Amino acid sequence: MSFDTPLILEGPLRQPRQMLADQEYGGHASIHDDAMAEKLGFRAGPIEGPTHFSLFPPLLHQIWGEAWFERGCISAHYQNMVVEGEEVRAFAEVPKPGVTQTRVWAQKADGTPVLEASASLGPDFGATLLEERMAALRPPGRLLILADLHLGMTGAKDEPVRMDPDQNMGLLYPFSLNQKLSAITETSPWYSDAGSTPWGRAIIPLEMVSVLAEYSSREAAFPVKGPAVGLFADQEIRMLDGPLFVGEDYLIRREVVALAESRRTESFWVRTRIFDAAGKVQKAEMLLNHASLKHSYAGYADQA
Repeated sequence: MSFDTPLILEGPLRQPRQMLADQEYGGHASIHDDAMAEKLGFRAGPIEGPTHFSLFPPLLHQIWGEAWFERGCISAHYQNMVVEGEEVRAFAEVPKPGVTQTRVWAQKADGTPVLEASASLGPDFGATLLEERMAALRPPGRLLILADLHLGMTGAKDEPVRMDPDQNMGLLYPFSLNQKLSAITETSPWYSDAGSTPWGRAIIPLEMVSVLAEYSSREAAFPVKGPAVGLFADQEIRMLDGPLFVGEDYLIRREVVALAESRRTESFWVRTRIFDAAGKVQKAEMLLNHASLKHSYAGYADQA
């Protein structure tokens, strides 16, 4: 007998750690600082969205095996903020054999949604959640914070990056990979022990791919007006020839692929492509919706 009943993989409740309290960008504290968050009307500094990405590899490895780390994609819309001390759990629908896309999500212990996402396996990733969301965007009205950006704008230069185990990842990410591994919700020897992995190299955890991709983002020199406080609203990480390795040199290229606004935010979507050190072979990419809070920009209402 066969059934069409959807089956769900469910991870354990976890308490993700807040590691961005000392984050600084644009010369000011970020939304992850408690005082700044409270000033903007939030109860505390939220945990950065991609921190929750670490909840999913155990589930997706169960579904697709090692291939998930080589050519997997997670495409997420962030729904509600999480503060340290709250518990979060990940879920994944189990696809039928041969199906390479499924639905995943995370929620708090009380059922409050944290993020919704699609997960897929390349090379045919299908239409990801963020591709669908971006296609549905309406043209923005008059932009103020992002007035000097335009579609197709690229970063000022190629950006060389790498992630060593004890390398401090800068003002945006004031911690190292090893410090993250001491607090990460889902531990694996693959993140630190080269001899334990199928690739003979320690791999960069999914949530830290976001850190690698944003590490040199200032060098892109996108002309965003400020100071204004920003947050991640949507984020997709896609492996094309993965995984990415600890201690490996990479080259980053960026492009603005969408502009949008809502009642509270102006946002720009950037596609960040990660290449080998020679800039010849693309290894991975990230699609990120940077949203700036309008009311955090001095005089926004008057100027708008």
